[in-house]
Amino acid sequence: MATHKLFLEYEEKENYSLLAIHCSEEAYKVAYLLNKYAGLQLKREDVDLDYSRENVEIMFPLYKYTDNLEYSTYYLVANTCKSVVTTETVTASLFSEDTSEKTVITYLLPEVKKADFFLKIHSELDVFPLRKLLGEINKIKQIVTTYPIEVATIKSKNNLIFD
Repeated sequence: MATHKLFLEYEEKENYSLLAIHCSEEAYKVAYLLNKYAGLQLKREDVDLDYSRENVEIMFPLYKYTDNLEYSTYYLVANTCKSVVTTETVTASLFSEDTSEKTVITYLLPEVKKADFFLKIHSELDVFPLRKLLGEINKIKQIVTTYPIEVATIKSKNNLIFD
């Protein structure tokens, strides 16, 4: 009896654009600036992105805005998370323990370490006015620069799944 094997090769392509933002401000301030100057209405999500593991708590603040008129959803997320890791070492004596703390920096997208924030724009329309948005964001004086990132070049794009 012959056996038939079926192979399913399916790669879900999500239609979104990704902008890298270089800015030394905190996440809430960047969201405020984008709301004020770029016409967005970003609001902090109730639950941050949580990539915690073992002894390290890794949380990335996440802001979201859904524009029902343009059929678009905007996500603002920080690229870096600084976590403090405490390690205890037991010495030879009975009552002494040494504890040491070190700061660990974790990147949401390690391929783009220099970016401070990402603006993910998920649009159901075929054409999205990305140049206009880039121009509005680059006019903000607190933001150093903003540029699009080719999503196909990112290896850790699973980190950009927010739903």
